[in-house]
Amino acid sequence: MRYRLILPAIGFVLAGLAPLSLSVSAQDVIGSGANAFAQLGQELPSPNVYRTASGAPGHAYWQQQADYDIDARLDEDARRIDASARIVYTNNSPDALRYLWLQLDQNRFKKDSLDRRSRTVSSDRVSYRNLRDHQAVSVGDYGYRNLSFTGESGEEMPFVVVDTMVRVDLPKPLASGEYVSFNVEWTFDIIERDTVRSRGGYEQFYESDTQIFFLSQWFPRLAAYSDYDGWHNKAFLGSGEFTLEFGDYDVSLTVPDNHIVSSTGALANAGDVLTSEQQERLASAGSDKPRFVVTPEEALANEKTEATGTRTWRFEAENVRDFAWASSSKFIWDAMAHEQPGAKHERVLAMSFYPNEAEPVWSKYSTQAVVHTMDVYSRFSFDYPYPTAQSVNTWEGGGMEYPMITFNGYRPDPPRAKEDDPESAESRAAAELAYSRRIKYGLIGVVIHEVGHIYFPMVVNSDERQWTWMDEGLNTFLEYVAELEWEEDFPAFRRISNSLINETNVLDMIPEYMMSPNQVPVMTQSDSVLRLGPNAYSKPAAALTVLRETVMGRELFDFAFREYAQRWKFKRPTPSDFFRTMEDASGVDLDWFWRAWFYTTDYVDMAITDVRAYQLKSGDPDVDYPLDRDEHNRDNPVPVNVERNQAEGIVPREERFEALKDLYSENDRYTVTNKDRNSAADKFKKLEPWEQRAFNQAIEDDDYFYFVDFENLGGVPSPLMLHIQYEDGSSRELELAAEIWRKNSIKVTHRLIEDKPIAYIEVDRRHQTADADYSNNRFPSAIHQSRLSAYKSDSKKRNLMADMLHELKDSAKVNADDGKSAPLKPANGG
Repeated sequence: MRYRLILPAIGFVLAGLAPLSLSVSAQDVIGSGANAFAQLGQELPSPNVYRTASGAPGHAYWQQQADYDIDARLDEDARRIDASARIVYTNNSPDALRYLWLQLDQNRFKKDSLDRRSRTVSSDRVSYRNLRDHQAVSVGDYGYRNLSFTGESGEEMPFVVVDTMVRVDLPKPLASGEYVSFNVEWTFDIIERDTVRSRGGYEQFYESDTQIFFLSQWFPRLAAYSDYDGWHNKAFLGSGEFTLEFGDYDVSLTVPDNHIVSSTGALANAGDVLTSEQQERLASAGSDKPRFVVTPEEALANEKTEATGTRTWRFEAENVRDFAWASSSKFIWDAMAHEQPGAKHERVLAMSFYPNEAEPVWSKYSTQAVVHTMDVYSRFSFDYPYPTAQSVNTWEGGGMEYPMITFNGYRPDPPRAKEDDPESAESRAAAELAYSRRIKYGLIGVVIHEVGHIYFPMVVNSDERQWTWMDEGLNTFLEYVAELEWEEDFPAFRRISNSLINETNVLDMIPEYMMSPNQVPVMTQSDSVLRLGPNAYSKPAAALTVLRETVMGRELFDFAFREYAQRWKFKRPTPSDFFRTMEDASGVDLDWFWRAWFYTTDYVDMAITDVRAYQLKSGDPDVDYPLDRDEHNRDNPVPVNVERNQAEGIVPREERFEALKDLYSENDRYTVTNKDRNSAADKFKKLEPWEQRAFNQAIEDDDYFYFVDFENLGGVPSPLMLHIQYEDGSSRELELAAEIWRKNSIKVTHRLIEDKPIAYIEVDRRHQTADADYSNNRFPSAIHQSRLSAYKSDSKKRNLMADMLHELKDSAKVNADDGKSAPLKPANGG
């Protein structure tokens, strides 16, 4: 609607053109704008000599070091690991330590582990997976066995196992700056990964009776000891992962002699485990495309050949916080070089290991995705710091990360040609070369995600046991960046089926979660998060996307993010270090953003609730009064009673009797008098000269004034990204900073002064703020045309008599007790 704006004759000040806030009651303001934009200082830890107020490590920052020499043997038939290690632990802290804590994550699979004793369910249901999980753990003897700790001279060191942790008591306190060396031995049975969804184990291929072994969280590892938390000795419950100490590793892995091994580190004895041709292939890997080190044919031959003995593979790794490996007779191995001139490792070997069942999608995409990840992530952080980066196909879906090595899922679905089909062999051969859209993008996405984790948290060593989002959220954000640089239509954050991709980006997907009641703030301890995926992955990724693309802009964000990564590589940051660094390096106050996105369960929902349009009155009654009359008539239509009287031919009495008319009959309240003219002239003369000039210029400009009411319905303050569409068909974009909500985070009014009339105003037209409801983002609102699909209901009811006459498709079932076949019978035994 458009109105003429009455300006006061006295006190018209140009400074009044700044954005306005609606006057609201004190109750509206309390707990809104003032708190939303309060500084985070009181919530964050106080800066100290270890962690500065700028977010950088302090001058007295320290962290421990743990070095390992490990000898491990894989017993393929028994599916068991037997191992021993010499560990050197250096105390760089200012504290004397009377004991050490180590992680025993394999103990999570014990029958009486804290993880299993603290599980809950959401309904009275039991799935087949539940049955398999229970049976596997009940029958097997999992967790560490034959565990022992001895000192340098062979003396026994007392220890106490506490679920997935073990405390080792030292013979004397370990003083600051000193180190202790000790030995540990252990054994454990390797669990079948699919039975319990573990991060390591083995995958069984039943048709060929072969396995892929992938060993993670497999050795007693020194728990972290930090300035902010002391010993990090919370039990592992399967969700929150870990933060560990950096160190150097020398690991010897003895495996069957038909196996190929992928591992953290660089292979130190290639001449002992590879043929001369395989060594030449590995050495000549180029940067243009992957090259086979172990070909599919060689892998198939290894798989079909029984092991005749064992072979020891030796790997060395410097400055890593963990160690993982995979071993199988099924592995194809390809390699490609990632070039980074000037870096510590100018030529990084990107490698993939996978069975023939993963082809052809793995040889086409896996190693290329490894290199692409390093290309993108290094631009946002630092040069890739290790000599190798590996992707290993170890299960059907999902992934897991460790230094230099990642375990990744996705392989083509097995072909299903019918046995009685005369073209079955041909159909099966064709199917083996096919893979679905879901498999293609699932593989590329998981490789990017897991290799990205080598940067966060394997180098930037955040603590996922406490703050899952610090590596999962930051990494998912960079994964999103890398995926869109792989392919502009990459289905990141989209539900993929073989026939349809639901075109949804992270900012359109996350509001559904952010509006849900079943959530906790991002800053919740990992094991207490209700829905880990959206809370730790998607929501932080969405937040950082909004921060980069909308709040800060790419230049400021990218500089600050690189500063954070470089400050904290090979160190252990906390959330306050990230928050402070992003503000310190960018010069942007982001406390309101961290508070809303990370400390609350609010969401983004900006609404335009009203727009009022005006033009300035000229101050001349002969011009203004007729326009006032027109506006009054427009906004006050003739009463329906009068219209119907006219339709019925009823003539008002005043019209029928001339003597009843007077001055007021011919002149309404908008009739101009000389007094009105004189009064207007007097008011103008009383204005200061500068006020007269300003007013005359405004009348000459003939601008349009719009007062736009915005409401923050979701609670999260947000910049207002406006699309202004004019009546002449032109448009412009305008960004109102999030600070518009600083005095009232619920309702504000902003004034626009335009040189032409506006047709409509729209908020977040480009979907860049994660707004939850776009139906209230345009004023005036628009009707959106879409389409419906017709459907026919198909309600089928059970017919017991007819069902009893059906011929059995499977005439026998295996008796679980004795393995014999028994005929199937109706439930009533007849």
